[in-house]
Amino acid sequence: MSRDTREWAWEYSASRGNARLVLLSIADRIPDEQCVAWASLTSLMKRTNASRNAVRGALVALADSGELEVLDDLDGPQHSTVYRLPRAAAWLAKVAAARKDDPETYVEPLAESDPVPELDIERLRKHGIWPKAGPESDPHGQNLTGSDPDPSRQNPTPPRVRSRPLPGADSDPQNRSEPKVNRRYSSRGAANLTSAADWEIDEESRSWAQQQGHLTRLGEQGLQAADTKWRSHRAAWSPRTAAAWAADWRTWIAREHNPTPGRPNLYALPGGTPAARAGMTRAEAHTAALLAALDEPTGTE
Repeated sequence: MSRDTREWAWEYSASRGNARLVLLSIADRIPDEQCVAWASLTSLMKRTNASRNAVRGALVALADSGELEVLDDLDGPQHSTVYRLPRAAAWLAKVAAARKDDPETYVEPLAESDPVPELDIERLRKHGIWPKAGPESDPHGQNLTGSDPDPSRQNPTPPRVRSRPLPGADSDPQNRSEPKVNRRYSSRGAANLTSAADWEIDEESRSWAQQQGHLTRLGEQGLQAADTKWRSHRAAWSPRTAAAWAADWRTWIAREHNPTPGRPNLYALPGGTPAARAGMTRAEAHTAALLAALDEPTGTE
């Protein structure tokens, strides 16, 4: 389940720099679809190769953004802090519900109205997470200097995330330690939002289409038509990261039907010529494509 949570963090999280590293480190510990895990401050410092203050600031930034939640009423091993990724939990629940009957169905991106599933505390016990038995200890009196004999299980008690907010996590020099995996869509790229019309097909997506056989199946013109159709349907969507558009585009292309002689050209206007009119703006071309798509025969007439 940590793989699905990490995929959500890579594709949909808006976190940057150290905050993104910390989020991925916690996501890597997720055992099930509830998206709950425990972690010590020391273990997060080791995993991210970041300073103590940088990790604290990253946790605060993630909590403020709503991508991370501190479960103060729960304790992990050695009284470690318990975290939850609520948006990841909501996304996994939405995907599971949508694909219950059809594993290949397209799932719309997460909306604000999509609920976060309630926690099942009993299921957390097998992962070493228990409700607190007594009042919280003073976070300023916790031991912050102890080492982790086994970082995966033995964690010293960390300070509470909201006890000492420290800004400036993104500018910390430890940002150089960000993993090279998927670097194009991490850190700075995640903060750059764009519209579907302005998003350009990257080399990775084009290589994916060729490797998966979609370019051979659709042909170059069919792929372009599918791309135009996708942009028309996404024209009204709010700006998103390049990673989010790439993931959505790939899902659309994978489900696109092969072009057939009975279907009109995507650029054609109903009752008009099969090609886009010269001098049309991008918005006009997209509108024409959308009208043509709506006018296509569905077989139910």
